[in-house]
Amino acid sequence: MLNHTHPWRSLLRKSLNFCPITSLVFTKHSVSAAKLHDEFADESIPNDAGHQILIGFRNFGASKFLSGHQFRTLASVLNPHQVDQILLSLEVDNSDSALVLFDLLRKEYEFRHSRVSFFIVSHVFARKGQFKKSRRVLEQMVEEEGSGSAASICELLCNSFRDWDLNNVVWDMLALAYSRSDMVHDALFVLAKMKVLHLQVSIATYNSLLYNLRHTDMMWDIYDEIKGNGIKQNEYTNPILIDGLCRQSKLEDAVTFLRETKGKEFGPSVVSVNALISGFCKMGSVDVAKSFFCMMLKYGLLPDVYSYNILLHWLCVAGSMEEALEFTNGMEKHGVEPDTVTYNILLNGFRIFGLMSGAWKVVQTMLRNGLNPDLVTYTILICGHCQMGNIEESFKLKAKMLSQGLKLNIVTYTVLLSSLCKSGRIHEAVILFHEMEDIGLKPDLLTYSVVIRCLCKLGAVGVAILLYEDMCSNRIYPNSFVCSAIISGLCEKGAISEARMYFDSLTKSDMAEEIVLYNIMIDRYAKLGNIGEAVQIYKQIIEKGISPTIVTFNSLIYGFCKKRKLAEAAQLLDTIKLYGLVPTSVTYTTLMNGYCEEGDMHGMFCMLHEMKAKSIEPTQITYTVVVKGLCNKGRLHESVRLLNDMYAEGLFPDQITYNTVIQCFCKAHDLQKAFQLHDQMLQHGLQPSPVTYNVLINGLCVYGNLKVADRLLVTLQGQSIRLTKVAYTTIIKAHCAKGDVHNALVFFHQMVERGFEVSIRDYSSVINRLCKRNLIAEAKNFFCMMLAHGISPDQDLCLVMLNAFHRSGDPISASEIFAMMIKCG
Repeated sequence: MLNHTHPWRSLLRKSLNFCPITSLVFTKHSVSAAKLHDEFADESIPNDAGHQILIGFRNFGASKFLSGHQFRTLASVLNPHQVDQILLSLEVDNSDSALVLFDLLRKEYEFRHSRVSFFIVSHVFARKGQFKKSRRVLEQMVEEEGSGSAASICELLCNSFRDWDLNNVVWDMLALAYSRSDMVHDALFVLAKMKVLHLQVSIATYNSLLYNLRHTDMMWDIYDEIKGNGIKQNEYTNPILIDGLCRQSKLEDAVTFLRETKGKEFGPSVVSVNALISGFCKMGSVDVAKSFFCMMLKYGLLPDVYSYNILLHWLCVAGSMEEALEFTNGMEKHGVEPDTVTYNILLNGFRIFGLMSGAWKVVQTMLRNGLNPDLVTYTILICGHCQMGNIEESFKLKAKMLSQGLKLNIVTYTVLLSSLCKSGRIHEAVILFHEMEDIGLKPDLLTYSVVIRCLCKLGAVGVAILLYEDMCSNRIYPNSFVCSAIISGLCEKGAISEARMYFDSLTKSDMAEEIVLYNIMIDRYAKLGNIGEAVQIYKQIIEKGISPTIVTFNSLIYGFCKKRKLAEAAQLLDTIKLYGLVPTSVTYTTLMNGYCEEGDMHGMFCMLHEMKAKSIEPTQITYTVVVKGLCNKGRLHESVRLLNDMYAEGLFPDQITYNTVIQCFCKAHDLQKAFQLHDQMLQHGLQPSPVTYNVLINGLCVYGNLKVADRLLVTLQGQSIRLTKVAYTTIIKAHCAKGDVHNALVFFHQMVERGFEVSIRDYSSVINRLCKRNLIAEAKNFFCMMLAHGISPDQDLCLVMLNAFHRSGDPISASEIFAMMIKCG
């Protein structure tokens, strides 16, 4: 590699120290090449690798020599300066050999050529009229050299290749190479140098720069330079400008510019109008875009397949699938054949809305028209089936892809991995992940992010951390999306200390200013009631100059309310304003709940009125808090009125809201009203939850009629309504308390038969109640049943039974229990 810290002239002088060797092989040079030789040659021919390679070319010919063992040996010791000299010696009379040698060294020997070699080869291609190849060579060079290299490269080209044939073309190609490599500032530097040297820039180079700068006003500087230098535009210039105006959301200017081109040599074209159609579609004005589509025909332009595909895409995104299908049918009427992209757009439209049957009809049409599904087609289908939860069908499609010789890409694997993780099939996801690596596909940041986040949500934090470590070892650095998933996962698992250690390490890295990480930790500490640690992290945010978000303050308010520090929580409303933030419904609802828990109805309603005064709409959760507050104060009829007001405001109470009111009416012994509210839920299409029935059954057991509770439970069983274990244990305890052992036993057996796990606690509650009513024989039966189910008694239960047997005068049973206690330790 050339040492860029030395002047190019001295480098060339050192590298060209065996130039007289060319007289051994060739007799004729271009004037410019001879000049370059003469300028730097000052030593006799050294007996080195370069010398021997040139002799090899003379004696054996390029093809035979380059494939021989001698060249392979010499190539291993070549340095860039020697290759410069060899190429310089070959470039005129044996230019084909120079090109072959350059390419061979680069591809098979992974040789790093110098800038001189790149320029020699670029000039050779230019002389042959192979301008694309000349540009590609320069693109390779600028990609190796990187951004900011234009100054030194221009110095070399100016000083050492000024008089070479077609040097002006190479200058232009250099500017184009920089532009196509997205090194715009370097390209502009080359253009400025060309202007000083009075070299003309081609329209292709100008168009490339226009394209790269189309999202900025700098494109007009380039356009003015084109006109100022009298450069003839081509068919791409105006469409690039129109596209640029559209990307800058200057659609009216784009339309005006298009109209101004009418009647000129390069007037409105299909490409120009396509840019406008795309621009209006992206702004959401699909109808306006359709009018420009019609305008094409008015201008005598025939829309191409791209014109149709633009509109089809946005029609599908908007959900207008019927119109999209009609539009597709219109393509053939205008002589435009739908391509694979067309069908993939339609396919994706059906996928977005979960209409996989429609998607498969598109595939059938595609096949009838002689087009085969490609990688994108299969990826869309796989994604669609995964969205619908049909993972098995997605894997069938994967197998079909492979059987047809198609290779899955990283996107397809990411979709499949995400679906497996979301469905809890972690082991299969790990196998698929390794399969992806085995076929040479390297997971990218998105793949790792999706999988790690899914694993953390499922609680598989250990697997997620292993994947995280694998990602870091592959030099893929995590973003806040990944890091927040790890912290959240650790917190959900209760590993708050590990989460804090990881968080502290991140705050000392590049993630130090990611507010989302701070918010997660503050929220977790607040929910755990550790408001001190939450405040300490908040202070870190302020000290580091990071702007807190409304999420930060909502979590702090929750934490203060949980610790019953309502004054501190309310003060944060003023702090929120200081940071230019706006409180949300969550902010006020959290504060209202804090006042509700304290029984401060005045404070709660003050927050509600302030909330409405600031045009922050109360949510269903807000009203649920108010309902709870009213119920706690025994203002039951007001809570019912509030339920009706919610419906009037377009809000729909959920099961939690209703359950709160129903429970309060049960406690108030007004079971009739409780059941009326249950019926009201059904009238509004709201299915009561298992908790609803638990509340009603408990109300009947405690405050009402146990027989009615029995009938309700039997009725619910007959309607296949999902019940929880609590419904059964409530009614069993009630029967035990009443001394009705028979019905208690019936419902106990039903509970077991329905697959509920019965614990020592369930047996203890029954046995305790039976013992209190001196139903010792029945208690003993339950005790034996417990042992038969493999559940061992604890010390408390044994003492209850022991005391019961003593009271009933059953010393034998007491001795057995005592022996069992000793045996169990």
